[in-house]
Amino acid sequence: MSDKIQPYWQALVESFNFLRDPEKAKWGKAYMRNQFDMFGLPAPDRKEVFRAFIKENGFPESAGLTEIIKNAWELPEREMQYAAMELLFRMRKNTDIQIIELYEWLIMHKSWWDTVDYIAPNLVGNLMVTHPEIRDEVVEKWMLSGNFWLQRSCLLFQLKYKTKTDSELLFSLCERLAGEKEFFIRKAIGWSLREYAKTNPSAVLAFVEKTLLSGLSRREALKHL
Repeated sequence: MSDKIQPYWQALVESFNFLRDPEKAKWGKAYMRNQFDMFGLPAPDRKEVFRAFIKENGFPESAGLTEIIKNAWELPEREMQYAAMELLFRMRKNTDIQIIELYEWLIMHKSWWDTVDYIAPNLVGNLMVTHPEIRDEVVEKWMLSGNFWLQRSCLLFQLKYKTKTDSELLFSLCERLAGEKEFFIRKAIGWSLREYAKTNPSAVLAFVEKTLLSGLSRREALKHL
């Protein structure tokens, strides 16, 4: 891991550091089970600083984007990973199909629910809409990877699709992973079903009734039904 800051990020790091709150940073680090250091910025303040940073510095060239994003991912404070994800979201229309390789790398490094649950629906989900030809290959690769964060991403990438959700795919993924004991998989099964139930409650109810799911997945899926 490197603490060397890419020139593009220098001004943002300085702004975050100026607003650093040691007490909130300590609390935030404990909340993340002491896995990540923090500047201790509340989300509204962090987003306001990031907006000002983009207004002042603009977006990097697409050719150097991967290097810039990975640099933010390697920096110790978690807010820099959030900034990297926000930058990718803002540049999502200016990236090509190969960006899936970077998304996969991000999911597998410094993995935790806060980053994975943003990347899957906001970045991967968007890419699968604009490039549907890669969907099945990527999903199958991730499902067979043995990495539960990649598998969780398969469950969550359609989270915002609503009526455009491929229910056959969603239900098949939930069924394939139903026997997993990993908490983050069981939770994601329930979350993905609960979200789709807002669009098609009868289909979700029928699936839950006929499928052997964990108690956690079932409770989450039926929470609002």
